[in-house]
Amino acid sequence: MSHTAHIPSHRKPRRSASKLALRAGVTGGFLGTIAVAGAAGPAHAEPVTETIEMPTLGSLSAGADLASAVAASAEASQQEALDQSLQSQEDAALQKAAKEAKQAKAEADRKAAAERAEEARLKAEQERKEAAERASRDAARTQLATTSSSSNGGSTGSSSDSGATTSKGSTQTQAPSGAAATIVAFAKAQIGDAYVSGGTGPNSWDCSGLVQAAYRAAGIDLPRISYQQSSMGTSVSLGNLQPGDILYWGSRSGSYHVAIYVGGGKFVGAQNPSTGVVERSLDWDTPSGAIRIL
Repeated sequence: MSHTAHIPSHRKPRRSASKLALRAGVTGGFLGTIAVAGAAGPAHAEPVTETIEMPTLGSLSAGADLASAVAASAEASQQEALDQSLQSQEDAALQKAAKEAKQAKAEADRKAAAERAEEARLKAEQERKEAAERASRDAARTQLATTSSSSNGGSTGSSSDSGATTSKGSTQTQAPSGAAATIVAFAKAQIGDAYVSGGTGPNSWDCSGLVQAAYRAAGIDLPRISYQQSSMGTSVSLGNLQPGDILYWGSRSGSYHVAIYVGGGKFVGAQNPSTGVVERSLDWDTPSGAIRIL
C-alpha cells in the first residue's frame, strides 16, 4: 500500500470569483495598513489593526431600489409637465373657438338686422308707391268725371256701344275674334297671378308686362313701358270699346297704368301687390282713356 493512500487531500474547494475578489481586497487593505504602520514606527511597535466594513448585498439592493425610485419620480414629473402643457393647449383652443363663435354670431345678427331693415324699407317704399298710384287714379277719375259731365251737358247717362257699360249697368258684348280673341284669352288665363314690379311672367306681372305678353301671344310687339304702350295705335272713347283694346290711366303720353279690355264692361290687369292680376268692372276703377292697336 502506498504511503499516501491514507493522507487526506490538501486541495481546498474552489471559491467563486466574487468572493475571491472580495477577500483579495480585504487582505490587500489589511497588509497595506500593516506596512504603513511598520514604516512609521519602531520595530517593537504594536501592530495596528484596522477593520474595514464592506458593503453587503442588502445595501447594494437598497441603492438599486433608490435609483429606480428616482428615475420613476423623474419620469412622473415629465409626464405631469406634458399633461399640463396639453391641457393648456386645449384650454387655449377652446377659448379661441368660443371667441370665433361669438364673433360669427354677432356678424350673423348684424346681417339679419340689416336684411330686416332693408325689407322694411322696401315695404314702406312699395306702400308709398301704391298710395301715390291710388291718389293719381282718384284725381284722374275726378277730372274725367268733370270733363264728361261738361261735355254731356249734365246728362246722367246714355246708351253704350259694343261692350261698354250703360247707365243702368247693362252691357252689350261683342264676342272677340282673331287676334283680339287671343289677347283676351291670354289675359284671362293670368288671373290670379301675383303682381311684381318689373314682372314679365310667367307667374308674376306688372301692368305693362301683362299687356306686352298678351299682345305678343297674338304676334304683335309692343313697347315695355306703360306710357309708351298708351302712345301707340289710335285713341278711342270709352263708349266705343272693343275686346283687346288697351285701357290707360293718366294722360295718353304719360300713363302710369294700363290694362286690357276683355268685353262685357270689364278689363283684366295686373293692379297691385295686394290684388295681383284681376278682372274688374270699368266702374271699379274708371280708366282715363283707351287705344286700339288691332
